[in-house]
Amino acid sequence: MVAGAPELIRVAAPDAAQVDGDWLGRKIEFFRAKDGRTWLALAGVDVEAPVGSSMLHIGVKIAGGETRDLSKPVEIHAAHYRTETINVEPKFVEPRPEELKRIEAESALKEKVFGASLAEPVWNGDFRAPVAARPTDSFGVRRTFNGKLASIHKGMDFRAASGTPVHAANSGVVVLARPLYYEGNCVVIDHGLGLFTLSMHLSRIDVHEGARVVKGQRLGLSGATGRVTGPHLHWAVRWQGAYLDPAQLLKMDLARVR
Repeated sequence: MVAGAPELIRVAAPDAAQVDGDWLGRKIEFFRAKDGRTWLALAGVDVEAPVGSSMLHIGVKIAGGETRDLSKPVEIHAAHYRTETINVEPKFVEPRPEELKRIEAESALKEKVFGASLAEPVWNGDFRAPVAARPTDSFGVRRTFNGKLASIHKGMDFRAASGTPVHAANSGVVVLARPLYYEGNCVVIDHGLGLFTLSMHLSRIDVHEGARVVKGQRLGLSGATGRVTGPHLHWAVRWQGAYLDPAQLLKMDLARVR
């Protein structure tokens, strides 16, 4: 495994009543596949995960009380991401006191939003690119803003001109749809079992919090709101607090899973 990579974990256990797991301090929630014999979990390794050996813990509970331990070691390798320097408005590097209060309140809001997730997967089949525009290899890039603030880019940027329709990559529930300080106009979709996708810097939001959306439904229009250098769509994938490479999620064959 490479830091930042999503992974589909399969457990062949047709006689299981329940399958549980955890990996790097994150709970793994399994669900039955279409065949009724396989248990699956869409999980991954955070882009900032430490490299080296890790233990993937998996326990299978059989109807009748028996428990089987299927844990195994997984080696995590470093991903070699680029570095770059970006200049943005000074307020996004050194916020004023009133802006810091807003940032603090929004941090608490996001913590609450990501602290709960649907109890079952509501995504269906492959994930689709959210916008018809050229993507960049920006995930995991180490960025320095105005020569002072260093951070890791935890999403995928698409070169989308302002006003380009942005769509839901898969089915889910809108759990956040509002303007934020850094993210600009932002839409977050809960796909269940701790999996979220985030669309940022929109010029317009066309959905509301609590709405159920289907794959391909329009969420809004791309733009240049928040901390940006120009119009584009920032699209991120988050699982149980870990940020995963969206490009790799889009390449995964999930059509036969659900």
